[in-house]
Amino acid sequence: MTILQALILGIVQGLTELLPISSSAHLTIIPWICNWNIPESFDIALHFGTLLAIVLFFFKDWIELIKGGYRQVIKKEKTTEGKMFWYLVLATIPGGIIGFLLDKFASDILNKPAIIGIALIVMGIILYIVDKNAKANTKYEDMTLKQTFLIGLSQALAFIPGVSRSGVTMTTGRLMGVDRESTAKYSFLLSTPIVLGATLYKLLEGEFVFDLPFFIGILASFLVGVLVIKFLLEYLRKGSFKGFAIYRVIIGILVLVLCFVK
Repeated sequence: MTILQALILGIVQGLTELLPISSSAHLTIIPWICNWNIPESFDIALHFGTLLAIVLFFFKDWIELIKGGYRQVIKKEKTTEGKMFWYLVLATIPGGIIGFLLDKFASDILNKPAIIGIALIVMGIILYIVDKNAKANTKYEDMTLKQTFLIGLSQALAFIPGVSRSGVTMTTGRLMGVDRESTAKYSFLLSTPIVLGATLYKLLEGEFVFDLPFFIGILASFLVGVLVIKFLLEYLRKGSFKGFAIYRVIIGILVLVLCFVK
């Protein structure tokens, strides 16, 4: 692959992995439209870049979460950080296991442009309806085990290209009454162990060419990812998910049209 292709896909990954619009959909559709032959191993570079963005942006949060989780078990100190750490652990396990199994055995069946288009549209409509009608009476520090667990469980649906991990977790968070900024923050934190695990697994089972495009993909997705996290958290303090929902529906319709004419 070329450096330009790596740069474009890195930027796309940084934008779409962290916004609720599905990175897997865009990273499948763009090479399909452009007739690019992208090695499967390049997906690792892109996800590693956005993983670095999340870890860097929430580094202090993770340090406090880990400290809180340790103190809650060893010293029996109850803090918000300790509570949220163990909520994140519990929420990661079921969604991670189910998502891994479904992705491993069903990804080839579902990774079709028509299915991606339908998933973009359906999830966009659901996101819009839920976000418009849901209450916002729970902040991040007040989230309950039930809320965090169901958000984590919903990650399993992200194995369907076009659904979007951030999209489905943020939708579930809003459905559970969590405010927009808090559900986005929790979604980002929740994605960290899942993306880390998936990246390590693919690194162990695959063969990679660590060339210039590989590192360009990491750098581009990392830099754009940091900017997107900052933008989304600030935007959701007053804005809604309406624009993202509309974008999903428009892109989904375009994908379905292309399925008939391409």
